[in-house]
Amino acid sequence: MPIKKNTAASEGSVTATEKKITAAKKKAVVPAEKKEAAVPAAKKKAEVPATKKKAVVPAEKKEAAVPAAKKKAEVSAIKKEPAASKKKSLKEPSKSKTAKKGSSTLKNTLDEMEIKCIADAILDKKGSFVCSLDLRPIGTAICDYFVVCNADSSTQVNAIADNIEEMMIKNCKRRVFRKQGKENAFWIILDYANIVVHIFQTEYRQFYRLEDLWADAERTVYQE
Repeated sequence: MPIKKNTAASEGSVTATEKKITAAKKKAVVPAEKKEAAVPAAKKKAEVPATKKKAVVPAEKKEAAVPAAKKKAEVSAIKKEPAASKKKSLKEPSKSKTAKKGSSTLKNTLDEMEIKCIADAILDKKGSFVCSLDLRPIGTAICDYFVVCNADSSTQVNAIADNIEEMMIKNCKRRVFRKQGKENAFWIILDYANIVVHIFQTEYRQFYRLEDLWADAERTVYQE
């Protein structure tokens, strides 16, 4: 019986020590698990700011890049606008030059038609020594052209003047602006603004020598 008591006591001490060992193991395991659980939490805390920083930095860069791109676009637009305006300003004179050339050529053709009409009207009434003087290069001239002719009598001078007026109305739709000298018919002047016609009696043409006074003008002679 005493032996049994000792065995029971020994068994009780063994179980008690085993319980202590298992409790100590559990205590050792729990902190390890807590440490393992704590480590991911710390990693998460460390990773969250990193992801935030990564997300924020590109956004800031994009925001900074957008105004820079806008500035570049605005600067390029400002640079292009003066260039375009310069091109327009360079093109505009060329258009005006072509318009002026077109209008001058049209005017020249009209002047030539009117002078030809006057010369034909003079020759139709047997006027002599019909010529035109181009006064445009001369700065002191009162018109663009003179048309000069002569006839042997006052009756013929009047007939030439009347025929010129009639043919200019009929063919060129132009009326004389002013006329002088029909009373005596020694020297009749018909003023068409750009063209002035001088119809002399022969002796008065030789006396006044109008062509010699405008010797610098280009002369064109008209014959039948």
